[in-house]
Amino acid sequence: MRAATRDVWQSLAQPGLLKVPELTVLFWVIKLLSTAMGESTSDYLVFNVDPYVAVVAGCVGLIAALTLQLRARRYVAWIYWLAVVMVAVFGTMVADVMHVVLGIPYIVSTVLLAVVLGVVFVAWYRVERTLSIHTIRTPRRELFYWATVMATFALGTAAGDLTAATFRLGYPGSIVLFAFLFAIPGLGFRFLGWNAVASFWTAYVITRPLGASVADWLGKPILGGLGIGDEYVALALTAVIVILVARLAITREDVGHEPISGAALDEVTDPY
Repeated sequence: MRAATRDVWQSLAQPGLLKVPELTVLFWVIKLLSTAMGESTSDYLVFNVDPYVAVVAGCVGLIAALTLQLRARRYVAWIYWLAVVMVAVFGTMVADVMHVVLGIPYIVSTVLLAVVLGVVFVAWYRVERTLSIHTIRTPRRELFYWATVMATFALGTAAGDLTAATFRLGYPGSIVLFAFLFAIPGLGFRFLGWNAVASFWTAYVITRPLGASVADWLGKPILGGLGIGDEYVALALTAVIVILVARLAITREDVGHEPISGAALDEVTDPY
């Protein structure tokens, strides 16, 4: 049994082609749009369809999207971003279920999900000795990557609701707060020499509450929101995401380099 487990674990460490996009301005734009789209889509489904049916459907969609992503040999724009969108939808549902169904306060769920994210980061680093997205070339690293992405989406949803509702900042106040926090790691990396990997993941986590706060501000009539409607916000954001991902599929401007062999694989320096 131990030998079989070791063989499976070793097979997951075999290098292949890069499975995530290069970091461009469009990466951050689509990431923010996907977080907002996931928030509005999840909220519409949960409150307008049976919540249990919505969660099951979101889970099935997530499994299907991640299966496509994990089976792909290399990064493919539409497959990758489909997986991100489904993580956004289901991650929102996870955080909402913790509060609405289980009655867990936002501050407790935020702390709990932050601990979960920290555990994933620690496990990833202990096994792989790197958290760089430019080394996502093995199945094992990709599994750690998507576990991290899921945790960041759930955490960001809880954090956004915490500031808007519990701390009474409302959606406009939350947008200002998270936009400020989002800018800090980028400026720190560019001008103060902050660690690239830490700066990236800090900004990545903050995109979730920032995008979710924007979606809630647009869609909801409470906490300073405009009340346009979650369904209309979700449809509009989906259309924009499809257009931008189609552009990436055509231009391939976010496709990374060919695999790096040997020890150099772990020496890649992340751009922010």
